[in-house]
Amino acid sequence: MFHKPEMMDALADYESARYVIFGVPFDGTSSFRSGSRWAPDAMRQASENFETYNHHFDIDYQDLLIHDAGNLEHYSTVDDTLQELSFAVEPIVADGKIPIMLGGEHSLTLPCVKACAKYSEEDIGFVVLDAHFDLREEYSGVKYSHACVSRHILNEVTDKYVTIGVRSGPREEWTYARENGIKYYTPDNVREKGIKEVLSEIIDYLGSSKIYLSLDMDALDPAYAPGLGTPEPFGLSDIEVRDVIHSLAPRSIGFDIVEIAPEYDSGQTALLGTKMLREFIAAHASDDSKNSLNKRDK
Repeated sequence: MFHKPEMMDALADYESARYVIFGVPFDGTSSFRSGSRWAPDAMRQASENFETYNHHFDIDYQDLLIHDAGNLEHYSTVDDTLQELSFAVEPIVADGKIPIMLGGEHSLTLPCVKACAKYSEEDIGFVVLDAHFDLREEYSGVKYSHACVSRHILNEVTDKYVTIGVRSGPREEWTYARENGIKYYTPDNVREKGIKEVLSEIIDYLGSSKIYLSLDMDALDPAYAPGLGTPEPFGLSDIEVRDVIHSLAPRSIGFDIVEIAPEYDSGQTALLGTKMLREFIAAHASDDSKNSLNKRDK
């Protein structure tokens, strides 16, 4: 089902891996600028830029058990692709590994969240960084469009849901969010409260020790990430997104990065997305290491 493993520092085989990276080069429902199908390999290429050592967490990626399973061989339709992705990601989660999906478009998040929820011993939370609500029931006649992913996660997986960075959507979505008590933070909210206060509120609100974290790169301001399918000005900064990842990665049982469209810039968005991926792994692995030491001390 997979082909072409290339990510730097992904040196482990599948059996020994703690983290399993896989790409899904599908953008069949993209509504403004297609091209996120090229992102997984663009991120692999960008990974060649980075040193193996992360000074913040005092971790060397070459010492971590990371496996790149390559790219999923997808179908032409979103429904068939989501079904194939479900078949591919469920064994990864069942084997006790952390799935890291490189999109592709945001519709691809749904089967990954479902797989993590299916094998979790408790109700999971879902945190998404996104410029858009994605709360439509369907878009342009397509139920599982990228513009509907959050609505389906709320309906089909979990109501422990928070979105950060939202600043775009039709009136109906803003009304739906308010009337249904959906927890969201605009970039202005983040700047007014400060990212540390926002993260503290989110952790209290979710009340779950396990979450799935999804990064739609358009949560970032296009000044930081111009190569996007649906760019939206006045977004989050790279440091704010990094801080979210550092805080929530230790609680995360799955992660994805979606909606990079590499053809629309000179590589900086894929570079930033790859850095965020590496920060997620380092933050998660650092917490794993601390937990292992605490267990040994007991």
